[in-house]
Amino acid sequence: MDPGNNTGNSEFQLLGFSEKPELQPLIFGLFLSMYLITVFGNLIIILAIGSDSHLHTPMYFFLTNLSFVDICFTSTTIPKMLWNIQTQSQVITYADCITQMYFFMLFTGLDIFLLTVMAYDRFVAICHPLHYTIIMNPWLCGLLVLVSWVLSVFHSLLHTSMVLRLSFCREMEIPHFFCELNQMIKLACSDTFLNNMVIYFAAMLLAVGPLVGILYSYSKIASSICGISSAQGKYKAFSTCASHLSVVSLFYFTCLGVYFSPAASQSSHSSAVASVMYTVVTPMLNPFIYSLRNKNIKRALMRFSGMPTLKGTIILELKKCP
Repeated sequence: MDPGNNTGNSEFQLLGFSEKPELQPLIFGLFLSMYLITVFGNLIIILAIGSDSHLHTPMYFFLTNLSFVDICFTSTTIPKMLWNIQTQSQVITYADCITQMYFFMLFTGLDIFLLTVMAYDRFVAICHPLHYTIIMNPWLCGLLVLVSWVLSVFHSLLHTSMVLRLSFCREMEIPHFFCELNQMIKLACSDTFLNNMVIYFAAMLLAVGPLVGILYSYSKIASSICGISSAQGKYKAFSTCASHLSVVSLFYFTCLGVYFSPAASQSSHSSAVASVMYTVVTPMLNPFIYSLRNKNIKRALMRFSGMPTLKGTIILELKKCP
């Protein structure tokens, strides 16, 4: 195949998980269910926090942003995949592929930065509780989120601009369910050395840097918790960061499993299947992790759903009965 510069008329083929027609309804139903759970689960978290004035604190401010990013994160890939299955087409235009890749990297970076910021918030809350309200003031919280957005935008723009300079073969098949950066670079007919160097350098800054910050924060948190004398105090301190630690572990371990496992490196199909863990499953589980392990979120969800009002009405009606 002859290389040639891409234009707006070029097309990619998203091969997805399976080309067997009998499996398409099953895949469609499974991913539609997971997408709806992700969207409504994170949306409920946002609305519950917004409706409860007691949760207007830095911790829940960052959680609201994380839930919003998770909705956007899954919305960059799953709707297009569902549309392709429904229309029995694997085509995605070059422009749409570049756009999808840009927003996917943008929201991936935001996920990583927000998890890092939330780790810092828990570090200040547990290690410097007397100065927490002074340090984590609204101005700093807004600045941390803004910096996360700016860094993610520049990171995504860097990779996108590097891909735009590449030439691709005329028939381009991506063995994935979305336009993933590494898969696109593999399809390039031009030299990709510079692209690979940028990927490695950016990975060190975007993944390793925040991970080191998270590990440092939790090492200090663990040291502070060990210094608490009462068992109840230790449990209370640990419970405030258990949900976040669970989400961090799930996100990073699944990402590492995708890009460093032998199966993923040998098979593009295995990589696509493994990618489901951090692109779909993790955003879907986040609302459950935070709601099931957090009493404040549970109370906010009950207030938002009107359960206390319903309970009070039932009690009043029972009292009226002879």
